[in-house]
Amino acid sequence: MPVLWLFLIVLAIAALGFVLGRRRALKSADGESRRLHSLPIYYGTNAAMKVAVPALGLLCLWLLAQPLYVNSRVAATIPDAAIAEGSTLGLVMSDVRRVARGLDLAVVEGAMTAPQAASLDAETADVRQELASLGVALGSTVTADTLRAAQDYRAYSTTGTLMMVVAVLFAAIIGCGWALRETDRDFRARNVVERGILVLLIAAASVAVLTTLGIVLSLIFQTYEFFTLYSALDFFTLLEWAPSFSGRGGASSLGLLPLLWGTLYISMVALLVAVPIGLFSAIYLSEYASSTVRSFAKPMLEVLAGIPTIVYGLFALLTIGPILLSVFGDDTLGWMQGQRAVLTAGVAMGIMLIPFVSSLSDDIINAVPQALRDGSYGLGATKSETIKQVVLPAALPGIVGAILLATSRAIGETMIVVLGAGAAARLSLNPFEAMTTVTAKIVSQLTGDSDFASPEALVAFALGMTLFVMTLGLNVFALYIVRKYREQYE
Repeated sequence: MPVLWLFLIVLAIAALGFVLGRRRALKSADGESRRLHSLPIYYGTNAAMKVAVPALGLLCLWLLAQPLYVNSRVAATIPDAAIAEGSTLGLVMSDVRRVARGLDLAVVEGAMTAPQAASLDAETADVRQELASLGVALGSTVTADTLRAAQDYRAYSTTGTLMMVVAVLFAAIIGCGWALRETDRDFRARNVVERGILVLLIAAASVAVLTTLGIVLSLIFQTYEFFTLYSALDFFTLLEWAPSFSGRGGASSLGLLPLLWGTLYISMVALLVAVPIGLFSAIYLSEYASSTVRSFAKPMLEVLAGIPTIVYGLFALLTIGPILLSVFGDDTLGWMQGQRAVLTAGVAMGIMLIPFVSSLSDDIINAVPQALRDGSYGLGATKSETIKQVVLPAALPGIVGAILLATSRAIGETMIVVLGAGAAARLSLNPFEAMTTVTAKIVSQLTGDSDFASPEALVAFALGMTLFVMTLGLNVFALYIVRKYREQYE
């Protein structure tokens, strides 16, 4: 049964429990709602919650645990002799999952029946031909052991899904019966519902923490698997980025430094554009602009933050690139050879970052106590002198925090780089040459039909882990500075 159908069935049982719970409560009070401890809606809500929460919670846990259990069971059945030289258990398991999906597809499309898919002989050529007709090429690397493991994988998954359906529906029915059994006019339904809602709110507040933990753990595990296949020393020290999927990493040069340099270089160009414009805009809006101008200019400036990054990428490719090429190209100075360059992506990214710097800096400057300005004016300082010698020094920690937050946003940008900076990984100081960044290479390494368990695909997780550590450090440092500033003036 598809998960969506099971989800809808659980919701239908919850709706039925709501109606029955409300009706049973009113019946116990002879139809007089004033004789009930709580409003009738609480009795129905109690029944619906005791159906939906346990059943859907079990469904989510099952969907998370089943793939891990099936992978571990199937991996334990694969003999060491089935792992070819230069390969790993992870590579073999990727083949197993791919073939298992092919078997499922063959059953769905009617190319074979479920019993036939469960009793395939790995040496029969018609099996390969039937799966190939469905777009699943086994290839020469799929051995008899791999195909038998795929059959076991499919069998475990089918059995697990059936057990999941039975368990979830059983939990929903038991929850409904439990709620109806305890429903009477003296039952404190409102208290139970409010406690249940409190638990749900705590669970919702924990989602961000658990999601962050899951992201970190997934990056750590995949990064560790990558470093078991590829040298960590080469990854952090090589000056060349040249992946080659033909040799499962043996012929690849996966050096981080060219990508890291491109990331920092383009981010630096973006900050050179965004910081002066954003900071000057914030000073004008907070200190010089009238209320009418501010009410119009500030929302218009912040509209830039809502434009999708793909639009900025197209703007860089179709507008900024041609303009820079007409100024610095072969027909004029001869410095720029194409539209895609560090300067193209940096300018577009800087425009995107202007509202981040401007809005945060404006709020920080406005938070400077008016008493500091009045004291400066009382000593005879002009408005510009007050801004330069009093306001900006007082707001400097917060402004630095805003710049660091914008820096972390620039480091994580992808689409502007893909469209505006090109895909060349190189170490160069020339801003008119094409370069690429860590994020762009993460996209390219995970795009296409490459072997997901190969070092060339797993390197994306090592790149992501590096990027995560960089942006996390910048964010923590920025929040520390901003918090220190707020503690000083609040």
